[in-house]
Amino acid sequence: MNEALRELIAIASRHARGRRTRTAVPRVTIGRSEVPTPPLPELCQPTVLFVLQGTKTVLIGDRTLAYSAGSYFVYAVETPATSQLIEASSARPYMAVAFALDVELIASLLIDHRSAVGGDSFVTNSADDELLDAWRRMLRLLDRPAEIPVLAPMLEREIAFRLLQGPQGEKLRQLAHADGRLSRIRRATAWIRAHYNEPIDVTELAALSHMSNAAFHRHFKAATAMSPIQYQKQLRLLEARHLLIAQPGNAAHVAFTVGYESASQFSREYARQFGLPPARDAARLLARGEAATLEVD
Repeated sequence: MNEALRELIAIASRHARGRRTRTAVPRVTIGRSEVPTPPLPELCQPTVLFVLQGTKTVLIGDRTLAYSAGSYFVYAVETPATSQLIEASSARPYMAVAFALDVELIASLLIDHRSAVGGDSFVTNSADDELLDAWRRMLRLLDRPAEIPVLAPMLEREIAFRLLQGPQGEKLRQLAHADGRLSRIRRATAWIRAHYNEPIDVTELAALSHMSNAAFHRHFKAATAMSPIQYQKQLRLLEARHLLIAQPGNAAHVAFTVGYESASQFSREYARQFGLPPARDAARLLARGEAATLEVD
């Protein structure tokens, strides 16, 4: 194992507190689990997820990401996904570090930055030695908290620069440019999230994104691995799951609250997504104590 990766695992292990730990370093979170998990739904925020130990899969639309130790992926757009930890144990826990993206910082790096290497938008990549070393120096600050205010911003800038140089850098470029493709798609996803329980007009979303209908469909699918209608449905079902835990036994009301016109259609699509009808799924989550932990890093 790479020496830098070994040190990253050791530091993360010392500072992890439960399944998800917000650290003293701004925008840096540690994920840890000693057990594999069933598929768990989540809404991925713009972030970089770097897996240090263990393996994980993430289903986004019709694409599957496969993480192994030392691999990372840039989530440039808020995206509904289903995550599953495959390898995790008490002897070798799953360990990961998440780095929330600062779009303004990335934009400030683009002036003198060379073109990024192209790559598949839905493939994880192995961190090179330079990125590993930058991550290691960032996590070392957890053992020297007095240095965080001075050194963390500099190291965050370096990590962003290394990411821009890597195979997923083009996504960051598109996200940071105000008129970039991903930046415009984010306007559409933000509107859908704010109005998830309302009917959507794809033509209006295309206009909001300053694209033709055909270009909007193509770029939306490239960014999220799903159509706008599928994206909205995923959001509705995720929100419905949270509401069912807060309001057990009231599936029909929840169905209408999240925008469904038919309770039976809601029940069918919910069961297809989560494996059980609404009421039974909520009861299962409550019985397992998973109500507050529907997401995993």
